[in-house]
Order: sequence, then structure tokens, then C-alpha cells
Amino acid sequence: MSVLSGKKILLGITAGIAAYKTASLVRLFIKSGAEVQVIMTPASKDFITPLTLSTLSKNPVHSTFYSKEEENELWNNHVELGLWADFMLIAPATANTLSKMSSGTCDNLLIATYLSAKCPIYFAPAMDLDMYKHPSTITSLEKLQSFENKMIPVTSGELASGLVGEGRMAEPQDILAFIENDILSTLPLRGKKVLITAGPTYEAIDPVRFIGNHSSGKMGFEIAKAAANLGAEVFLIAGPSEEQVNNTLIQRINVVTAEEMYEACHRYFSEVTIAILSAAVADYKPKNIATDKIKKKDTTLELELAPTKDILASLGAIKQHQYLVGFALETSNEIENALSKLERKNLDAIVLNSLKDKGAGFALDTNKVTFIDQKQDQVHFELKSKTAVAKDIMNEILNKLDA
Repeated sequence: MSVLSGKKILLGITAGIAAYKTASLVRLFIKSGAEVQVIMTPASKDFITPLTLSTLSKNPVHSTFYSKEEENELWNNHVELGLWADFMLIAPATANTLSKMSSGTCDNLLIATYLSAKCPIYFAPAMDLDMYKHPSTITSLEKLQSFENKMIPVTSGELASGLVGEGRMAEPQDILAFIENDILSTLPLRGKKVLITAGPTYEAIDPVRFIGNHSSGKMGFEIAKAAANLGAEVFLIAGPSEEQVNNTLIQRINVVTAEEMYEACHRYFSEVTIAILSAAVADYKPKNIATDKIKKKDTTLELELAPTKDILASLGAIKQHQYLVGFALETSNEIENALSKLERKNLDAIVLNSLKDKGAGFALDTNKVTFIDQKQDQVHFELKSKTAVAKDIMNEILNKLDA
């Protein structure tokens, strides 16, 4: 999953031969999980059709201040378009459009939207060599960058005129990479590593049966996604779970038993800044695992159980710079038990949830948690989706790290 997943991108297309590349650019944005709307200058429609772009973006293409539908005229609200976008990209950005952007010459829908936009602006210049080198173009480029608009550098090569040199618009995949890297560079966990555990562990009784629990791993997987969206490189140590994740910043390490999870946590713990242990790890395992399937009998089956290694306490004992967060799922004396766990295991914070709360617990899409830090300060959150809860947890951790 790209850092652009779920983002709203407004693509402005102007009248340059490089406009044909925008079909590939829209497709790349959509494949990255972004939502795309397109604004075209009237002249740009001579280079690529609105039908092509509306088909690829799955949204109507805007070109004028109003659209005629039968006898009605619908206003294309440039202010709404500007407010809708998380990012705006103008590509190709011709010398003419660059001049209008820098001077505020507002004579079409694209420039009106540009002037109204509150989001970060990227632009990818495209023109012939002599035009690119002209002092007026250089002035426009400098002025736009002084507005904190971000220029995607041109490349060198054969141009439409037959000349060879600078002025070619960057290739679609390079534009995508530029924007992704720029976004990542501003994220608070960029360059940091986070360890997250998720799901249950299974402890074998015999080759067929095991001791486990009802954990789906949903909460841990959502925390992993939230951490990655903040720029972190994530080690997701997951017990058996049907949950899936597709993000280049998340490395999934599959385990089955508590022992395997213990070993994986200790393998990566020294590298990380934050460790969040949300997995529902089995507290006990059969002392002896039967080599053959245990046959059913009328008599009672007795199993001797031995405690598993306490992963959270073992990490609490060796932590140095790491911010260590545990989870406490309780059914009674919730706050008291969570505070006891926080102290006993030398945690920096603990996330408490109670099975008594409707909508909280295993295999649900919602959760209700209380975040408790080392000073025993408590932040109570209402019932939310696990996606929203994960964001709340990560924001609390960031606040503590910045404090």
C-alpha cells in the first residue's frame, strides 16, 4: 500500500504535448489507492480527451466554470475542488500556466482552483529547451517555489521540437515517486522502526488440537497500518490470522506459538523506537505435546500446563530507548489490573479494553480503549472503529514522545 492510499489528488492538466502521459499518471494514482479528480484547461483537450481521463479516474473531468446538462447549467465550484484535495498536482505545467500561477492571472477553472487550494501544490514543468531557459520562465519557477509550491524537476532528452536538452516532463512513475518520497519526508515517524504484535498464539496439544483464543488480529493490524501511515518501518509479528496487509513499509513475520513470538520480538526489539504488543499471547501451554492424536475416551482428559515466557515483561526488563506499550484485556477491576500490569512489566504505557464494553473485544470492527501512561494519566476514548482507535493510540504515543 502506498502512502497515497486514501488520499484525494486533484490533477491539473495544461496544453502541452506531455499531456498524453497523464493517462498513465492517473492510472498510477488509482493503483496506489488514491482518489483522483481532473481539471483540464480548454486547450489541453486537444492533446488528450476528457473521456479517457474520466474513465481512468472514475470521476467527471472539469474544464469550465459551469457544465451544460440539457437545459440546466451546473457551476463547477473551484473553491470546493480546492478544499476537497489533499494534494494538487499540475502536470504538465506549461510556461503559459506557470506564468499565470506566479502572477495570479485567473482566466480559467484550473488557475481559479489553484489560487483557492489550501493543500500542498506540486507542479511538473514541461516545455521546449529555450522556453525552459528563458528568464521569464526561470522567474516563474523561482516565484512559485517561494510560495512553497514544490517543483518536480524536468528531465533531459529529445524534445518535441527535435532539440535535445532540459524541458521534458518527468515520467509518470517518477512523479509518483517524488510525491510519495516528499510526503514520507514530512511524516513524524520517517526513519524510525516500530515493532507490533498481533493476533493469537496457538499451543499444540497434539498434532490436531491446540490451545488458543478468539483474537482475530484486527487491532494489531490496524495499528501497524497507522504506524506505517506515519512513515515508520514496521515489523508486524503476527500469530495465526486471516487479516491481510499490503504496505511496503510493513514487514510481516508470521509465527504460531508464544515461543516463536518471543524469539521474533527479541530479534527485532533492539532496532525499534516503539514497541506495541497487542497480541493475545497464550499464558500457558501443554507441558508435553502428544506425538500422536489423542483418542477420545469416556474418561476425563487431564492436561498439565506450563507457563509460556512473558514476552512483555522480558522486553520491559531490557528496554533502553524504546517506548514500550502493552495491552490489557480485562473483565473485572479493569483500571486496577491495568495499572498493576503497567508497573510490574516496566511499561511506558498500557492500552486497556474491557470485554464488558459493548462493541469492544475480539473479532469486532470496533473497540473502546483507555490509554494509560507511566504517570497513570488516563485518556478515555469512546467506541470507535479499530482503524480510528489505532490512530488515537499512535497519536497518544507521539504526544508522549514529543513531551
